[in-house]
Amino acid sequence: MKINMYYGGRGLVDDPTNLVLNKMQTVLEELNVTVERFNLYELRGALTTLPQTLKSVDGIVLATTLEWFGIGGYMQTFLDAIWLYGDKEKISQIYMCPVVMSTTYGEREAKLSLSNAWEILGGLPCSGMCGYIKDTAILERDQDYQTLIEKKAENLYRTIRQKVKSLPASNQAVKQTVALNQGMNLTPQETEQLSRYAANEGYVQKQKEDIKELTAFFGDKLGEQKKKTGSGGFSDYTTRFQRAYTPKPGGRGVFTLHITGGNTPVVQLHVEPSGLTVFTQEGGRSDVEISLEQKVLDDIMSGTSDFQKAFMTGAMKMKGDFAVFRILDEVFSF
Repeated sequence: MKINMYYGGRGLVDDPTNLVLNKMQTVLEELNVTVERFNLYELRGALTTLPQTLKSVDGIVLATTLEWFGIGGYMQTFLDAIWLYGDKEKISQIYMCPVVMSTTYGEREAKLSLSNAWEILGGLPCSGMCGYIKDTAILERDQDYQTLIEKKAENLYRTIRQKVKSLPASNQAVKQTVALNQGMNLTPQETEQLSRYAANEGYVQKQKEDIKELTAFFGDKLGEQKKKTGSGGFSDYTTRFQRAYTPKPGGRGVFTLHITGGNTPVVQLHVEPSGLTVFTQEGGRSDVEISLEQKVLDDIMSGTSDFQKAFMTGAMKMKGDFAVFRILDEVFSF
């Protein structure tokens, strides 16, 4: 059995949550459980890659310290990353024990927030603990408190070992009805690659700098081209998409581009191996919907960027089938 502990506090010496985790870890290791601990404040630059650490665990402990309001930024960012990049099938088999120690008001609400978040992610709930600890020394000296923590760790072990079931909760249906990334059917390899790109601040910053430099370099040429061709009009987009189109076997999909700042607010591309059709209005179902500014589209059509780079750097938004989205850079050679 393996259990991961994710600590969302600031790592202060007198943090009561640290004492609770240390005690729980000792008890679990005595039960021959492999325990791995992650301090989120030390890994804040790589939080989006941490969902990959859930692949080999049977249970987790989400622990945070309530110093002002809510569960804290580190823990919230980690949960956001799980929502975006986590393996939902694996998460559905993982038990989670919430631990919240508070130095102010609201520990019960914070504990409930962690439980609700995990259930919405599709995970299995487990009884947790919360408490208001004004002085850490009290928690250390009181034997009854120490016993309570030991019992909680033992209950976590029994719950996972016996695979205890619980009745379905209504918030578990959220992931099936309002999941923002439900259209992105990524493979585990694509999910891991995307999360690593998002976590690599150097990569993202370098891409942004490259785009700025290239945009500045080709600025005059783009300005001249716009004057000559009337960039932003439907006829211009149609001509440029048709010229850049290269049919690929199996390359098909319907792409709707919502463009701001131009003369044509909507362009819909019907891509087929047999040819390309361009429309100026949205009609029927789209495999991929893209929102971007005209300037971003002009950068792509001038060859200074591409659809994948624009999405990775946040220059445009996309929803739909990610596998189909990748076809754009394969069939259009600007």
